[in-house]
Amino acid sequence: MGAPAIHAVAQEDLPALFVYLDDHLRDNGKGAAPLFQPMPRAESFFPVDKRAGFALGLGTAVGAPGWRRGWIALDEDGAIRGHIDLRARPERTASHRCLLGMGVHRDARRLGLGASLLTHALEWAQTQGLAWVDLEVLADNGPARRLYERSGFVQTGEIPDLFRIDGERHGYVFMTRRLQA
Repeated sequence: MGAPAIHAVAQEDLPALFVYLDDHLRDNGKGAAPLFQPMPRAESFFPVDKRAGFALGLGTAVGAPGWRRGWIALDEDGAIRGHIDLRARPERTASHRCLLGMGVHRDARRLGLGASLLTHALEWAQTQGLAWVDLEVLADNGPARRLYERSGFVQTGEIPDLFRIDGERHGYVFMTRRLQA
């Protein structure tokens, strides 16, 4: 099986992307795996408000409030194996920065796909003139944090005990990567 091909998300991809994201969220904190989303394990669906924001953001110009761009990695059968998205920060005066979110299907983890998706999105961000890419990750998610560090992200802060999920305390780590001055 060859490496998945990375494609920009278009409006017509959204139904399949949301099915994939619902399936992806079923792995959130499953078994011995860390939580990768700050939501209870029983909530295994991509929230409706986030679906609407994703759809709206795809049609918004980069730099405008609410913009979003995403990419999916498709295997040779057309199944989504991973995703990554960049979106506007909520602060109007931070249009030179964006926020990153990503995930890789359970069957495609630890094969380099996450690094490929990151490289693709970071290269795109640089061509758009963005200066920084920021992300937030649960403190206990060591595999994700290591991937981001290998891709040049540095930790800029941490809020311990930010979330109380399923009776557990979870911190949030903030990371960033400079693209240009």
